[in-house]
Parts: sequence; C-alpha cells; structure tokens
Amino acid sequence: MTHHFTRMAAFAIALSVASPLVAQDTPDADTVVATVDGKDITLGHMILTRQALPPQYGQLPPEVLFKGILDQLVQQSALADAYEGDAPRRVRLAMENEERSLIAAEEVGKVLENGVTDAAIEQAYKDTYASAEAETEYKAAHILVETEDEAKALVTELEGGADFATLAKEKSTGPSGPNGGDLGWFGKGMMVPEFENAVVDMESGAISAPVQTQFGWHVIKLEETRVKEAPTLDEVRDELRAKVEQDVVKAHIDALVENANVDTSGSEGIDPALLMNLDLLE
Repeated sequence: MTHHFTRMAAFAIALSVASPLVAQDTPDADTVVATVDGKDITLGHMILTRQALPPQYGQLPPEVLFKGILDQLVQQSALADAYEGDAPRRVRLAMENEERSLIAAEEVGKVLENGVTDAAIEQAYKDTYASAEAETEYKAAHILVETEDEAKALVTELEGGADFATLAKEKSTGPSGPNGGDLGWFGKGMMVPEFENAVVDMESGAISAPVQTQFGWHVIKLEETRVKEAPTLDEVRDELRAKVEQDVVKAHIDALVENANVDTSGSEGIDPALLMNLDLLE
C-alpha cells in the first residue's frame, strides 16, 4: 500500500498551490494543523512525513511542500477512516516492524551518546598506535621478464653501468615498465612474499639477483627506505570514532541478546525461500 501513498504524495505536491495558513505563536510537534472527522493531524506528523520524502522534494519551496504534505495526510486520514474491517495482516506486521526498528534506533542513539566520548576515542588511539611498532616502508623499482636467463642478463647490464629506468622501459613486461619500473612506496604485506623478502634484505641503492614470483622473474632496485610514523590523533579521529561507535553498539547488543530469553527453535525446518512468498501476508 505504501507505493500508492507515495504516488498520491507526488500528485498532491505537484498540484498544490500555497495558501495562507493561520499562524500560531509557538507551534510545536503537538500543534494541530488539521482534523479529519475529529482525528488530529499535527505538525509533528508533517515533519516526519517530510523527512521520509525522497531527496528531490527538498528542492520545492517550503510553502509548496507544506501544503502538499498537509493534503497528503488529510487524504490518507480520510482513506483510513473509510476502510472497513480490521487492518490487513501485512499492515499490522509492517507497523510492528516499524515500531521495533524506530525504538531500537532510539536505544542505539542513547548508547552512542553515552559511550562515544572524547576519552573513548583517545583510548582507542592509544590502544591502536601507542604500542605499535614503527613500520618500515620501501621505495623500489623493478624490471619484470619471463625467464631467469633474461633477468641474469639484465643484472649483468646493470652491473656494467646501464641505467635501470631505461632498461625497465625497454625490457619490462610489467605495468610499471613505462614509468621506469617505479613501484612507489609500499609496506610489508603489500607485495607477494618472494618480492617482499628480497626487498627487506636489500640495502638502499642495491640491485637484487633475479627473484622469481608467480608473475615471472624480477630484477629489483631498492631506492630508499623510511620509517612510517604513527598518525596524529586528529588525522585518524573520524576513523577511530567510527570504530568506537561500532564497538560500543556491538558490545551493548551482544550483552542484551545474551541476557535475553531468546528461543529461535520456531525457525528450524522453515524453507528460507518462503521469504519471497508475499501470498503469506494475505
């Protein structure tokens, strides 16, 4: 039924013409903006309806939105009053889901408000970076060829004074060849193990013996190394805040579920494909 109301909202807003409204001194969420057969429609109802609209409606002038939303709620109220009999099962279930979701979100908001503090973020920074070992990064270039003999020949040329970047452009089959074999800066774990092990054992400016990996044979030149400093708190504050939020909410949920009397035995033996069977809601 929701898609019917969405189309009705679009229709109402598109056709609405702003009209003067009776102003109140201090309107709030409980301010009644209309009644339909004695049932109140409040400013709070309108605000929540506005929040649920697709983003493109935000481009409309406020007075058009106001009139369109009010028309929508009046129409919905009249339609709801005209409905005879009990609410369909799908409506009751949807309302239960929506209430559960909204209240759960309120609880999450409280948890985040109380648990995500500057002190918690600072502690996360200490836990993550204070005891972390300094990481060495490497700047290297390589020439990739298919055979060991080709790699040995390159080493011989380089030992004879050939320019590494020139040979890489001429001989390398890897994607870095056109850039003279330059791989930029990288840390441990970013290269395949055979390549990384060779680089770690090299001194700056050195040329490696041929190194075989799954990609072929490499001749490596280690340009330089540096120690990667830990980032400052301000540099990673947003990242740490997100982690603290995730950890706080997860811990709270895990504790609640663990202490709750949860019985999921009713789900045993149910075909998961039934999730697609909308006929069950009728």
